[in-house]
Amino acid sequence: MPNPYREIFKVPGTKGFAAAGFIARLPIAMAPIGIVAMLSQTHGEYWLAGAVSATFALTNAFVAPQISRLVDRHGQTALLVPTSVVSVAAFLTLILAANQDWPAWTMFFSALLAATMPSIPAMVRARWSEIFRDRPELNTAFAFESVADELVYIAGASLSVGLSVALFPEAGMLASTLFLAVGIAAFVLQRSTEPRVRPFEGGRTISAIRLRPVQIITVALVFVGSIFATAEVSAVAITKELGQPGAASLVIGVYAVGSFVIGIIVGALNLKMPLQRQFAIAVAVIALTTVPLLFADTVALLAVTVFISGMAVSPTFITAFGLIERRVPEAMLTEGITWVMTGIGIGMALGAFVAGWVVDVYGPRNGFWVSVIAGTASFLTVLLGQSSLSGARSPDASAPIAQPAE
Repeated sequence: MPNPYREIFKVPGTKGFAAAGFIARLPIAMAPIGIVAMLSQTHGEYWLAGAVSATFALTNAFVAPQISRLVDRHGQTALLVPTSVVSVAAFLTLILAANQDWPAWTMFFSALLAATMPSIPAMVRARWSEIFRDRPELNTAFAFESVADELVYIAGASLSVGLSVALFPEAGMLASTLFLAVGIAAFVLQRSTEPRVRPFEGGRTISAIRLRPVQIITVALVFVGSIFATAEVSAVAITKELGQPGAASLVIGVYAVGSFVIGIIVGALNLKMPLQRQFAIAVAVIALTTVPLLFADTVALLAVTVFISGMAVSPTFITAFGLIERRVPEAMLTEGITWVMTGIGIGMALGAFVAGWVVDVYGPRNGFWVSVIAGTASFLTVLLGQSSLSGARSPDASAPIAQPAE
């Protein structure tokens, strides 16, 4: 039986842009925590570190889709080069500001400019879509990208903090900035796989977020993102309460492992079930597997329940991006993918805040109630949106709602 992952990389150019894209997306995980690690050491003020990091993350969540919208109109190279130059320069300024103890406003301003960092996962998925559009290999490619995202979040945050602690405070951010510069440069140099710019039809253009399928999937993944953050916050709080704070990293790592393993398996399959139903089932599994988390009263049981909870994450991502590829006009695909990535990021930020408040007020074990509620909300969103998600791809950029299939 042929290895489906080997097959997708037989296409010329795929190994190159996938490798470059992996390097370029490391700052997604490294930069936010790297800012915290850097400023908490150089200034000793966690509120400042958290505020500057949040400024970057939240601004990027709203700026990235606008950059991706311009990418759909003008091409990847035309936008990735200038936006990345601004982002790299801003990160370097932020590092210098931290090292030289410049005024706080310079750090916030640098964080705002650094938020021009483009959504590399969207750019990479757009290239896969260009190569395997409407072919089963695209499912395998999206599975590979979901696994790559998991590896980025597992390795990126640890690498950033580890460098800052082991070497010097700015080391994590410096490495992150270098990865961004080198990765983007390598990515844009590979012009042969860059998606062609498709003209907009219908006489006018709208944002991809106005398309009903994009709205449904983005909202659903806001709730899914909050489940991720809740798992991390609650795991830290519970292991601390149990007297084993060092086990938190193991528990969080197990969560990603569950997603990683199932993602590899799903990517090797060519399921015939309609994609919107696969999406609903994956989200339903996520919702159901949040319930056992409420009863985890030992580190071992917590690790097992977190592993099980993580198993549906990659299938959710794979089907979500597959639906975006099939339901969004080709002329706005990159923006559509970026909005979904933005939804995950916003959900993680909100989930961490709400879960932290619940843990402080009601105790560590009640933090997972946020996961249960978010999982239920995500499933209801997908369930109520099945008719819109089952429609055909909108033929142009002017139709805000995908039409149902005959």
